[in-house]
Amino acid sequence: MQQLLQPESKEARMKLITDEIRNILLTNGQANAGREETIDFNPAVKLFCPWGAATWLLTELDPEDPDIAFGLCDLGMECPELGNVRISELEELRGPGGLTIERDLFFTAHKTLSGYADEAQRLGRIDA
Repeated sequence: MQQLLQPESKEARMKLITDEIRNILLTNGQANAGREETIDFNPAVKLFCPWGAATWLLTELDPEDPDIAFGLCDLGMECPELGNVRISELEELRGPGGLTIERDLFFTAHKTLSGYADEAQRLGRIDA
């Protein structure tokens, strides 16, 4: 008898932004809100696309709209840039076989976001 696979529940999927990471990102976002010269934080999380070359190193969440994250965004087209991304849009992305965007469980930032951005500009990709 063949067993049917049930669709993966939302709870069973990897949480892209844990409560601990969300707190760090929000704290960073609040620290930079309204500042002309912003603080250059180390990325708090690395997200990646397992079926492609896209990678995101995020440092903060917008305190007025915590679905918007700021960081270094690389869509795999050799032009990484600093910018914003909606977490909910990343959570909704589906690739082949239902693959989803994942959080790098082993990522530890070793430099500030601008350090990663400078390196990414030279390399044409995020190397973290």
